Amino acid sequence: MKYDFDTAIDRMKTASVKWDDAENLFGEKDILPMWVADMDFKAPAPVIEALKDRAEHGIFGYTMRPESYYDAVAGWMERRHSWTIEKEWICHSPGVVPALSFIVEAFTQPDDKIVIQTPVYYPFTKVVEQNGRKLVHNPLKFEDGRYVMDYEDLKIKVSDPDVKMLILCSPHNPVGRVWTKEELIELGQICIENNVLVVADEIHFDLVYKAYQHTPFASISEEFANHSIICTAPSKTFNLAGLQISNIIIPNKKLRLTFSKTVENHFIGLSNTFGVTATEAAYRHGDEWLDQLMDYLQKNLEFMTEYIESHMSEIKVIKPEGTYLVWLDCRALGMGAKELERFMQKEAKVAFDEGYIFGKEGEGFTRVNIACPRSLLEEALKRIEKAIKTIR
Repeated sequence: MKYDFDTAIDRMKTASVKWDDAENLFGEKDILPMWVADMDFKAPAPVIEALKDRAEHGIFGYTMRPESYYDAVAGWMERRHSWTIEKEWICHSPGVVPALSFIVEAFTQPDDKIVIQTPVYYPFTKVVEQNGRKLVHNPLKFEDGRYVMDYEDLKIKVSDPDVKMLILCSPHNPVGRVWTKEELIELGQICIENNVLVVADEIHFDLVYKAYQHTPFASISEEFANHSIICTAPSKTFNLAGLQISNIIIPNKKLRLTFSKTVENHFIGLSNTFGVTATEAAYRHGDEWLDQLMDYLQKNLEFMTEYIESHMSEIKVIKPEGTYLVWLDCRALGMGAKELERFMQKEAKVAFDEGYIFGKEGEGFTRVNIACPRSLLEEALKRIEKAIKTIR
């Protein structure tokens, strides 16, 4: 079927963090929210129908993950990513960020060190520091308008015996890189040689533009699989974040048992009833919707790039290879981090995730969510253009 991504859907009064809480969060009544990674599109029709059928049953008791659930997850990995996984590798968590916290708790000790590659998804910092561990930064290098890993710096950092883990963002949020297999191999070899566990947040793994290919870290080799934990979820792919479900894939049995025990210790072993239903429906019947979504996002990206190049030469688009999040270089506006934030919110009346929250390397940048009808994206761009004209 043909899906409609152009029609704007009113999300107010749905307890939406993105929309209903925008005025409270940003202090502006008429602000346009394009910050949190939450799409303004309906989920695939088969998912909605499956949820309706489940709701009509009327009983919502304690819910297990049936065999058909595991089959659906494994089938998706094989079909979309050419990765054959065993069903017993799939572990439960109510979300990827909670899973990261459980992993830090399970596999490191207080004051152990954990590497992150900034600028990077800001909850990485929180799950490390709030668990009493120490952050080690291995900043990405920004070269010729593209981000790459700094392997020489990484070698130095992980040679410290107190470094026990590296949290990898793949595809990378916010800079949009889809790491090549060769890049992942180099990173993996460095970590394995230094007995550093690689925890790969691959939640955006399905959202990759046609010229690129996502490689699941654990799919590279048996050695890589045994030294890694892969965090996935249907939430970003199908706009299901509110259903609180994820699939943490752990091929190494010892690591898997340790993780599962930690989850059990927090008494959250059971799944959200609707999360189970939606995940199975999405992974069985969501291909057509996802393919159309990626075509629409590609056109949104092209529209945004052309508009900015034509009307706002002060801003540069860092072309994403994956995700529906676009990293904008706003340094030519000559504003400090907080000044840029205020300018976007108070003058342009748009709410983005400002770059500095992803690490000091993000100062002068901002992250925009383009997973919305093109009319909303155009409105946001016009607001920014109008605000920039006032300061030229």
